[in-house]
Amino acid sequence: MKIIRHILIAFILVNWTTTCFAFQGNSDSKTQPNIIIILADDMGYSDIGCYGGEMETPNIDRLAEEGIRFTNFYNAARCCPTRASLLTGLYPHEAGMGGMVHSGNTQPGPYQGYLNNECVTIAEVLKEAGYYTAASGKWHVGEERPNWPIDRGFDNFHGLISGAANYFDITKTKNKNVNRIFAKDSTAYIPGQDSFYMTDFITENALAYLETALQKEQPFFLYLAYTAPHWPLHAPPEDIKRFRGKFRKGWDVLRKKRLARMKKMGIVDEDLEMSERDEMIDAWEDLSDAEKDKMDLLMSIYAAQIYRMDIGIGRVMDKLDKMGENENTLVLFLSDNGGCAEGGKNGQDFWGNFWDGDAVPGTGDSYHSYGRSWANLSNTPYRMFKHWVHEGGIITPLVAKWPKVIENKGAIKNQVGTIRDLMATCCDIAGANYPEKYKGVSIKLASGQSLVPVFRGQTREVESPLFWEHEGNKAVRIGDWKLVSKDGEAWELYNLQNDPTELKNEIGENYDKQNQMINAYNDWAASVGVK
Repeated sequence: MKIIRHILIAFILVNWTTTCFAFQGNSDSKTQPNIIIILADDMGYSDIGCYGGEMETPNIDRLAEEGIRFTNFYNAARCCPTRASLLTGLYPHEAGMGGMVHSGNTQPGPYQGYLNNECVTIAEVLKEAGYYTAASGKWHVGEERPNWPIDRGFDNFHGLISGAANYFDITKTKNKNVNRIFAKDSTAYIPGQDSFYMTDFITENALAYLETALQKEQPFFLYLAYTAPHWPLHAPPEDIKRFRGKFRKGWDVLRKKRLARMKKMGIVDEDLEMSERDEMIDAWEDLSDAEKDKMDLLMSIYAAQIYRMDIGIGRVMDKLDKMGENENTLVLFLSDNGGCAEGGKNGQDFWGNFWDGDAVPGTGDSYHSYGRSWANLSNTPYRMFKHWVHEGGIITPLVAKWPKVIENKGAIKNQVGTIRDLMATCCDIAGANYPEKYKGVSIKLASGQSLVPVFRGQTREVESPLFWEHEGNKAVRIGDWKLVSKDGEAWELYNLQNDPTELKNEIGENYDKQNQMINAYNDWAASVGVK
């Protein structure tokens, strides 16, 4: 077994060092493509229309029609770890974000709570390659200077330094001990409350940065990180009204209908078996009429948040067309984790700590989540949620559009990928060199693989194991096999080729495979400092 372990580790290291970046070298600003990464917050795998959901997302759906959709793409299970991994191409622990963000002085290490200086961001790498770099929206990987976007390679930033915030007034938080930081470049401030709505504000800033990019003779990188549809559930009344009643059939019926659409689209196989309703969730028919109405309202607000984000994405795409940059711009859309179960099974008691428990849901004086019940619909057909590393917590939609390169428009790709691949992809298409040192500090080797071969219609082999750990929840995927465990519980083993929804636990039936994977996980965990 020791020999197997050593062979496996050597295999991992060789592949990490030889498959990170397909092309590196001199950049040419006349031909370098622009890059826009759009990140949704707490949105489930199948919520958007082009993945089978009930949401109205015509602009994201248009990206899918003009590009490609990935069906086996992974994030890091939660806001902060995913953002750290996306921005750096590293596992979250390697970048200092194995857990959540921290304020104040913390002990340096895998859980320090802000990006460390042994990593570089996509913005830092692309800036060296001649790009104008801008970010609008949610940061959440460093609360204090010098850990803001402006300190990590972005020429401009406007948005939320912190995590979840009130969409209408960021001073209204879920309890008195929470403070939310908003900033423009290097200056913190409180945005005005008149007509302020977070999602629209993030879109407006993105449009302003595209206008700035138009005045420059440089390619641009725009990181557009929406807070939608993360709780609190806040949306304009007219948007909520648009969806009212659409979810009255309830999660049990809607999960089945959604799965049928996913099968018809080719998002999942025809013979896929959907996971059962989560054991903590009530049958829809067991709810009273008043409860059904309240739950329909909560999901209508959630849908309205996604709808408003989609409108913003449409405005950004229209701006791109007017700039004449549509053909040579790679646009990526994905989510930072699966649907969120926080706030109770029906989302009506957000940790018992509403800003105003009697406020009407959707208004700025409320602080609701949609709860575990609707999150189970959001993650159809998979098990579990944000925070856990079963498929429902870590699998994300990924839509890629790049007219100059992607020819098989509307195609669905089932090749496995991970957010760590985005650094490699950006370096590849920009002709940027990933540094061995940055500002005099040795930089950890990013472990992703470029997605460009997939864009070009080729098959890309994922040769190294994939690992996850967040607050004790842990997993490793090698080929079609996945070993996964909830915090403090026993390992489970699944063959995702035959059982993508993790229903048939094969632990104890394949000792060689499970031991190989347990050893691989333990070696990786030790190497990145999992505690």
